[in-house]
Amino acid sequence: MTKWNVIITIQEHYFEQVWQCLKPFGVLAKTDFYNVLVMQTEDTQQTLQQLQKKLNADADLQTAISRVLPVTHSFTFQSPEEFETKARAIAETILSEVANKSFHVRMHRRGFKGRLSSIEEEKFLDTYIQEQLEQSGSPCEISFNNPDIIIAVETVAQQAGISIWSREDIERYPILKLD
Repeated sequence: MTKWNVIITIQEHYFEQVWQCLKPFGVLAKTDFYNVLVMQTEDTQQTLQQLQKKLNADADLQTAISRVLPVTHSFTFQSPEEFETKARAIAETILSEVANKSFHVRMHRRGFKGRLSSIEEEKFLDTYIQEQLEQSGSPCEISFNNPDIIIAVETVAQQAGISIWSREDIERYPILKLD
């Protein structure tokens, strides 16, 4: 599978329409998962902004694309243990963005069924981040009711991507559909 920094889920019967729409934004690839595409783009923020504008102007495209999520950190893994080690290392780099805020982790897993649990990994990362920030004197609160931050974790087979989104980002880009 190609390296990616954007994951796209589409509605059934819209593959060709979405493919044509997304081609100008970067290098697209199919995945082994139904109605899931990945893309490598040079500027994920610019892509997200342009795509949201395009969706706002086209109701059919809004129907066709379920969700678009750029990621800022990515890694490959071969086991649940390796996933947790690498995800924890990335979490370390974003602690300052979560300090003194409410947050939660939301994971969408494709692949590793029976070996990697989205719910368990969300809890693992929520707890890890909260404990690290409490120890540093910058506590945070895990909240599912309009949090300040959502940390998105996406997996496609043995590739993972992580990004952090503020409440303002989520309002600005409804196509993220994080929760």
